[in-house]
Amino acid sequence: MQTIWERWTSLDSQKKSKEIVGEYEKLAQTLGYQSAEELESDVEAGKVPETEYGLSQWRLIWKKFARNRAAIVGGVIIGIYYLVAIFGNFIAPYGLTTRSRDHIHMPPQRVRVVHEGSLHRPFVYGTIRELSEDFRLTYELDTDRVYPIRFFTRGDGYRLFGLFETDMHLFGVDEGGVVALLGTDRQGRDLFSRIILGSQVSLSIGLVGVLFSLFLGTILGIISGYFGKWIDDLIQRLIELIRSFPSISLWMALSAAVPQDWSVMQTYFAITIILSLIGWTWLARQLRGSVLALRNVDYVLAARLSGAGHRWVIFRHLIPATAGHIIVVSTLAMPAMILAETSLSFLGLGLRPPVTSWGVLIQEAQNFQTIAHYPWLFLPAAFMAVAILAFSYLGDGLRDAIDPYTI
Repeated sequence: MQTIWERWTSLDSQKKSKEIVGEYEKLAQTLGYQSAEELESDVEAGKVPETEYGLSQWRLIWKKFARNRAAIVGGVIIGIYYLVAIFGNFIAPYGLTTRSRDHIHMPPQRVRVVHEGSLHRPFVYGTIRELSEDFRLTYELDTDRVYPIRFFTRGDGYRLFGLFETDMHLFGVDEGGVVALLGTDRQGRDLFSRIILGSQVSLSIGLVGVLFSLFLGTILGIISGYFGKWIDDLIQRLIELIRSFPSISLWMALSAAVPQDWSVMQTYFAITIILSLIGWTWLARQLRGSVLALRNVDYVLAARLSGAGHRWVIFRHLIPATAGHIIVVSTLAMPAMILAETSLSFLGLGLRPPVTSWGVLIQEAQNFQTIAHYPWLFLPAAFMAVAILAFSYLGDGLRDAIDPYTI
């Protein structure tokens, strides 16, 4: 059978049928070109080998995804977020509970390189604290005190990857000064450090919650679509029951049942399981529809007629066939998980101090008067918004690329 390219090049430009033109236009747009003529000129110039049209589906998916700049940027941002979260204790100059009584509600510091008209290594000035007429703390720069920012300094101790003790930090200043790139909170704690260390909890809850939801949704969704009959009815009625409750109300009810005296780790896993038990229904419903269409395709019927068992058909055929869809749905579910944890913590029903997450940080800054006087306390919301947008762009890019044969 002739390929699209062979059929295209074998015809005179005046005799190319509308069908061939349509197929070639679709192929050109799949490969990221604006028109068929643009692709044809690149092929004739040798810039695009003809073997491009024989690429596997995964290679075509990657090529289409790589041309989506927004998705690439979103993926890079997500990668940076998780890399910073993994090495958070090393990157953060201070620990979660490190306080400076002389720097309560201090605004973000500016890193400088010029002092008295000459270049210096990066540094921050000291500050002079004063009490304003409306009894608010204000800070003036003390240019006589210069604190150079030093890299790979010693500071608060922590366990790196939970394996060994160390006190090495990426940067810091000499004793007597502080470096607060994003300001401090009401107890004089560095907000930059708390945002970074809080991301470890928020991002890990989203990841672990999605993995649990992925497991439940994949297994139950495929079983529902593959077996059908009473099994399908039972699973679908369970999904409808769960989805009939308002999400926030159900989260609040289940979170309120978590005992107040539970440890930090117990509360963490309880919140993760609560989010997972509600989040799996969306994936299961979509996978059921995909499996209903796949269970009657030729290769699945051939496997069943050759004597393959249900387990073999599910794990060797149906799950690989729906793998792309599972990845897309999981990526798009991450923002929902992060928002759910943040919402519960903001309402005081999720994680609580001394655990620190983005939701806990936003909950501590929920007073409008506090935000009006100290707006930098709401910066955790900006970091969370960037993460959610990045996940959304990444998920949309994956969703567009997962079927490389569509425009």
